[in-house]
Amino acid sequence: MSSESANRNDHRHRADEGTRGANRVAVTGYGALTPLGLGAEPTWSALRAGRSGIRHIGVDVADNAPVRIAGTIDPAYVEAVPVRERRRLDRAEQYTLLAGREAWAMAGRPEVDPDRLATSVGTAYGGIGSIGIQEHVRVTEGPRRVSPHLVTMLLPNGPAAWLSIELGARAGAHAPTTACAAGAQGLATGLDLIRAGRADVVVAGGADAGVTPLSLTGFAQMRALSTNPDPAAASRPFDQDRDGFVLAEGAVVLVLEREDHARARGATVYGYLDGASVTSDGRDIVNADPANQARTITAALRDADAGPADVGLVHAHATSTPAGDRNESDALTGAGITAPVTATKSMTGHMLGASGAAGALAALLALRDHVIPPTVNTEKVDPEIPHDVVTEARRTDADLALVNSFGFGGHNVALVVRSR
Repeated sequence: MSSESANRNDHRHRADEGTRGANRVAVTGYGALTPLGLGAEPTWSALRAGRSGIRHIGVDVADNAPVRIAGTIDPAYVEAVPVRERRRLDRAEQYTLLAGREAWAMAGRPEVDPDRLATSVGTAYGGIGSIGIQEHVRVTEGPRRVSPHLVTMLLPNGPAAWLSIELGARAGAHAPTTACAAGAQGLATGLDLIRAGRADVVVAGGADAGVTPLSLTGFAQMRALSTNPDPAAASRPFDQDRDGFVLAEGAVVLVLEREDHARARGATVYGYLDGASVTSDGRDIVNADPANQARTITAALRDADAGPADVGLVHAHATSTPAGDRNESDALTGAGITAPVTATKSMTGHMLGASGAAGALAALLALRDHVIPPTVNTEKVDPEIPHDVVTEARRTDADLALVNSFGFGGHNVALVVRSR
């Protein structure tokens, strides 16, 4: 063996140790609140069964918005949040606490040095719901009736901050606000913090509560929303008749932990976040660049010491917009990905900042249960999309999944999840 070859092999060995050794990042807990239910497992059961959480919404939510369907959260779920907290917290913050408490309990409420514990929760809209409600109060009832908590309710760092307060985390409350890629970037940030040695545990994910009259109207005005009157059939990723996405809300949180830290305390490891890439297009606020998306995918796989052939399934961003789904398909082709593709937004709708974390959770549980959840409503795949779109639940022996997440502003995030 030449010295050059030996050096390459030695470099690869050290890379393996970095990715798959002491600094590998394990998932030791997870929690969710989605249009499909309160809790990660109820959400997953609904996804496996192909059940939709998209529904008609009442005038109290939609007001005079031109679209009257969305993936909303059952108000009964937030009754688990004490009344005092509900008065102080925006819905996105409440959702984060519910998902975070589930994840933390599942992880065994680990004893960790507060200076080594961080939160990282992304959001697209922050407290947009509270802004609308309190502006209405100001106009109709006067400024003295506006909540004294409004400022902390509307700030986009709120979900990360309140979760850090809940847990006593002092290694940073990180709050990516990268539109629809924010939840995935929340996880990528957690991965980076642990790898860099700045935290042992990061409670990470995404949250949004953006189903409001103003947001529904804004997305409808840019012709991004589906106008299909049938809620369960409206979100149709990769289908030739797709006509836009369905707005939704929720929160998904994972507990990320340095593997040796988790093993030392006897924690159960449910899988690994082995790679991530965060990039930007730098070219347009709305129109995505498939070449840069492909670059992001390739970089995430490289970060996980993997290649296109190692990918056993793809959880696609796939919002059900005509251009967006085609762009992502082109990106997968450009990155050499041929694995089966699923898009669970067909059932949840697009939860904006929560969607990337929801994709990571779905991928993690798909690898655990050896089942790829279906992309419902995709009756005939767009002929310009050459990928194997999973339209019925399918068994898989995959141990590595790619999760894509893209956002307005040219934000691109790709994650690599492994089961072992």
